[in-house]
Amino acid sequence: MVRLVVSPPRDTAILPLPTRFAGIILAFAPLFIHRSWRHAQPLLFGAILTPNRRTVTSVRRILARARGRRFVNVHRILNRSAWCPRNGGRILLGLLIDVFAQRGPVVLGVDDTIERRRGKRIAAKGIYRDPVRSSHSRHVKASGLRWMSLMLLAPIPWAGRIWALPFLTVLVPSDRARRERGRRHKPLLNVGGQLVLQARRWLPGRNLVLVGDGGFSALLFLDGMRRGGITAITRLRLDAALYDPAPPRPPGMIGRSRTKGGRLPTLAARLAAKDTLWREVVVPGWYGAGARAIEIASDTAVWRHGGLPVVPIRWVLIRDPEARFPPQALLCTDPTREPAQIVGWFVRRWTVEVTFQEARAHLGVEMQRQWSDMAITRTTPCLLALFSIVTLLAARLPACQRRRVAAAAWYPHRARPPPMPWPPCALRSGASGLWQHHRADARERNPASACPRPGPMPSATSHEGPKSS
Repeated sequence: MVRLVVSPPRDTAILPLPTRFAGIILAFAPLFIHRSWRHAQPLLFGAILTPNRRTVTSVRRILARARGRRFVNVHRILNRSAWCPRNGGRILLGLLIDVFAQRGPVVLGVDDTIERRRGKRIAAKGIYRDPVRSSHSRHVKASGLRWMSLMLLAPIPWAGRIWALPFLTVLVPSDRARRERGRRHKPLLNVGGQLVLQARRWLPGRNLVLVGDGGFSALLFLDGMRRGGITAITRLRLDAALYDPAPPRPPGMIGRSRTKGGRLPTLAARLAAKDTLWREVVVPGWYGAGARAIEIASDTAVWRHGGLPVVPIRWVLIRDPEARFPPQALLCTDPTREPAQIVGWFVRRWTVEVTFQEARAHLGVEMQRQWSDMAITRTTPCLLALFSIVTLLAARLPACQRRRVAAAAWYPHRARPPPMPWPPCALRSGASGLWQHHRADARERNPASACPRPGPMPSATSHEGPKSS
């Protein structure tokens, strides 16, 4: 009796992984059952190798599987398979913490972005103000999807910079899409608060610091962060109503306790006052432009508004001695923090915008073609998480290969120091390590075949930080 052993088709075989990268990629295997992982692992492998537009067709083409008959199984990883992106975010956060934030406070950045998409079958889209194209005098609207992303703002030792590494991204449907499905609309602040509290449950023993823009400067949001044991740092209005802390309740007092003390001058008045005490500090990494000397004034107060929670804060007033940017104010929900440390943490928020821009330019965000609701909900979070996965892969490369920066041959660089690695450079380094291993394995399996070469990877020298704030 002859026993037939049927081997898996070639287009569904699990690809061999380099030893140095296997621990990172295989960490996501528990998210899938074995049959789904056979298609998810090549999808992740090919997404790292594919330049520019990262569609399923491009991924299969770069892996020399474009002629396979079971391509629909790869699409089902995004639009049908049972796996939880939130659990994937927890695994990715653990990997990032082990590599880039082993000690000290864990600084997180939260922000929303718009993915420009059109189409009648995209149910969650809405009409939003475009923050990139709009200005104070011009209001530009854009049709698309709104995403809320939570990122780890950590220093990358081999890059010499702070990078924003996404690990948890969720879709925020428009108000119209919620009404059509009979659901109550969830405000943007509620979604951001849920993401941050989820990270708090994942990191119970760590000190969390959250950095956000002025849109998160709301009393309900700040009070929720304070009660959750999270230090929140955002912008503060110059005309905010600040008060002294409430005095102690005297014995025998009848009625409710006081929630505030006397009214304090506004920050705009303190900015114009001549008796305000200013001190000069040097902030390293000021919006990617190096160290900058600024003047700050700080004190503690209570921020209160009628019918809303009372939040004790430390406010920090900032001005530039050379008047290169207008004065601004920050708040911190932990009054014991040092003002210079608060400013140093807040300027890390700029890297969140850099990550969104790099994801659009080099990871194929806004180039998807899915119409399925589940595929739309999963694809963009996976592409943003790919940014962090590539950074983890680049961290395992040798120093000589990691610091290799793509540059044009006709530009001499001898007279100046080499540029610092930028996120596209990490993408290029991580993809090169995987590509060399993939080509060697393809030649070993079939010497007559050759995998298609990917296009040129982005250059790290063409992306510079802003010259001013």
